[in-house]
Amino acid sequence: MRFSLVPLFLVAWPLAEIAGFVLVGRAIGLWATLGLVIGTAILGAVLLRTQGMHMLRQVSTEGREGRMPGRALIDGAMIVVAGILLLLPGFLTDIVGLALFIPFVRNLIWSLVGRRIVVVGSSNSTRYRYESGKPSPNDRKSGPVVDLDEEDFHRNPNPSSPWAGPKGKEP
Repeated sequence: MRFSLVPLFLVAWPLAEIAGFVLVGRAIGLWATLGLVIGTAILGAVLLRTQGMHMLRQVSTEGREGRMPGRALIDGAMIVVAGILLLLPGFLTDIVGLALFIPFVRNLIWSLVGRRIVVVGSSNSTRYRYESGKPSPNDRKSGPVVDLDEEDFHRNPNPSSPWAGPKGKEP
């Protein structure tokens, strides 16, 4: 999306939500419309909690197996966005939020943006680079290591530092 369309989008979305409220209110009445809005907010909170816990277990499992949980993190991010959209009042946000809870929709979004996402993680002194969940050929490259003797390095503490100990010495 081009940045020149963002202000137009920010104005058009609330207007579309208001139009949705008017149309649904005319079709089913005021109290039923309010019930739908409150019901989707409750549904969003419940789904966010249950799906979020499932996502945390999945990320933990992938981490224990030594894999970078890139896909699980993206799924989790989409679930969080879906829950927030369901919590917001409005029927368009509810439609988008419910769609993001469907695994097929998340898989479709992942297939569109997954190849552009690079997850970089580190474990101890070894770095791993994953692109779309697959290890790259440069896997397990470690950076340069500098080994210094005690005489090669020393600290010059700043006496005015709030972290300096008594008489300007480090604790």
